Amino acid sequence: MSKLNDQEKQALVDLANEARKRAYAPYSRYQVGAALRTKSGRIYTGVNIENAAYPTTICAERVAIFKAVSEGDKDFDVIAVVTENGGTPCGSCRQVMAEFGLDTAVLVADSKGQVTMESTVGGLLPGAFTPEDLQRV
Repeated sequence: MSKLNDQEKQALVDLANEARKRAYAPYSRYQVGAALRTKSGRIYTGVNIENAAYPTTICAERVAIFKAVSEGDKDFDVIAVVTENGGTPCGSCRQVMAEFGLDTAVLVADSKGQVTMESTVGGLLPGAFTPEDLQRV
């Protein structure tokens, strides 16, 4: 897991919490913000974006990850996720995170900025299906 000092953790949580305010969640009213730091030091934020056709909704974590990948940045260091109550990433987000590394640190915080959980992607998704599994075929 990434070696982050308390100040770095709080800075990422604060960025995710600020992004959370821009979430488009008119149906669930469950706003989520994410801040992803890559190993290059760049930070990408994301918010959940809901849609009246529910399956087309996308989570904040995936928005941040897709933004990074679309900019050519695929080596992740840490992602902070903030919800009102410190809810953890969904299964789809865990799988997308696993695609880019099980060692990526994950910080989960509530809307007050309090970190409620620290883990790695591998800790959130034991036995993850990864690109290496496809190489075994």
